[in-house]
Amino acid sequence: MTVRILRAADRTPVPWKNGGGIVREIAAGPEGAGADAFDWRVSLADVTADGPFSAFPGVDRILTVVEGPGMDLVVGGEHHIVDEPLWPHGFPGDLPTEGFLLGGPVVNLNVMYRRDRTRAETAVVCGTVRLLPPEGGAVLAVSLDDGAELEGGGGGVRLDRYDAVLAAGESPGVLRTMGQAVLITFSAG
Repeated sequence: MTVRILRAADRTPVPWKNGGGIVREIAAGPEGAGADAFDWRVSLADVTADGPFSAFPGVDRILTVVEGPGMDLVVGGEHHIVDEPLWPHGFPGDLPTEGFLLGGPVVNLNVMYRRDRTRAETAVVCGTVRLLPPEGGAVLAVSLDDGAELEGGGGGVRLDRYDAVLAAGESPGVLRTMGQAVLITFSAG
């Protein structure tokens, strides 16, 4: 079993691939993979202005607005109003995409995965959930509020806002949230 606690305070903000904003990577598989070499990648992006999204050929994306009023995503010329907070919205990362803010800045949790290698499922959870990595895959839980706790292995680990736990192999235990968390499961494509 491999378990890593990923603290929000340890993340370094970096420019988007297209230079249009700032992103903080939470985790990537394989670990340390760059923007063109990942099988999957999860990040938080601060969006403060309208503009184009970076193109990622062969990549599917799941965007979840975790702060702010939402966005109008124009994906391949089709409008997708993403104004329901904490509602994962999937779209192809290789289609031209632009985002238009619906009333102010947002923070998006972005899940990206190469569709020919990996599958990802994203859900917003509340309460108690056992973290179960699929065989050969991984599970990532990102706390959206202070006070979540990972219980297992003879102890507990507190997770504050945007802290995460990444696990592969056996279950690392139970996540108890004081609010909500985003749960992402990665499996072989």
